[in-house]
Amino acid sequence: MPISTLMAQAVDMRQVVLIVGALLAIFATFIFLAVFASYFRLWIQSVTTGAGIGIWDLLGMTFRKVSPNVIVRSKIMAVQAGMGDETGMTRRALEAHYLAGGKVPLVIQAMVAANKARIMDLDFKLATAIDLAGRNVLEAVQTSVYPKVIDCPGRNSGKESLDAVARNGIQLKVKARVTVRANLLQLIGGATEETIIARVGEGIVSAIGSADSHTDVLENPDRISKAVLARRLDSQTAFEIVSIDIADVDVGENIGARLQADQAEADMRVARAKAEGRRAMAVAAERENTAEIESARADLVEAEKLIPIGIADALQSGMLGILDYYKLRNVQADTDMRKMIATMKPE
Repeated sequence: MPISTLMAQAVDMRQVVLIVGALLAIFATFIFLAVFASYFRLWIQSVTTGAGIGIWDLLGMTFRKVSPNVIVRSKIMAVQAGMGDETGMTRRALEAHYLAGGKVPLVIQAMVAANKARIMDLDFKLATAIDLAGRNVLEAVQTSVYPKVIDCPGRNSGKESLDAVARNGIQLKVKARVTVRANLLQLIGGATEETIIARVGEGIVSAIGSADSHTDVLENPDRISKAVLARRLDSQTAFEIVSIDIADVDVGENIGARLQADQAEADMRVARAKAEGRRAMAVAAERENTAEIESARADLVEAEKLIPIGIADALQSGMLGILDYYKLRNVQADTDMRKMIATMKPE
């Protein structure tokens, strides 16, 4: 093959390589410009605010299926609030919490609120743990700053008041309001509002039940609050009880008198049952006596049947004369006449 032909082919190969290289460069430039254009706004925000998130970090978030918009905005929020990487809120930490299913903006908002309120109990690890546990960490911080009022009994309980009975038997109907503050350290695993309502209700019923008279409670309703607060009902709960206020106290029924009346009615029924039992036993005994009398009378009739036979035998054997027999008949007639006179009723 001639040298000129080989040189021409080499030139053609170079041109092809240059064209392919140019196309690849244009394609790479296009991809870079597309990526840069999609993340340019977030990158500019990160650079201007000092968030420290680069363009390659944004690209890596896309490959890791992390929302760059959420991470950048959350990081900017933390930096603007004066909380940098030294507080644990690094880019990697935010990404890890996002991938774990946490609500990154909510956690950052809670951290900012706690920092402004100078709540030292809350750090980033505790905030993320509270968020992953399913609790609203921002609401917990707000409740820690601004105490929350809980009605007792609860609005969803279907009861209008707590009913308790003093020692004198008078019923009292009480409504209470419990002011609580969130306990961030016990928010994970701590009992909720329902437990607070149940414990406060139990304490109020116990305090009223220990009172000698309902008038003592009406005169000093604060004795209920003091007795309930002294029992430390917020132990192992997610809240700290600030105060317990008695909103309303009404006098109900006289439960003691009603119970005594019911007991008297029950006692009367028992006495009636016992009397009825004794009457039945007496009737049974009377019937037994009547049966015995009838049995004796039957025996008497049976014995009287032998008298004529005995008289006949005595007459036949000569042991009884005819005069003696008539005397016996006269005595018997006289006896029958006396019985008849005795049973006659005077007119």
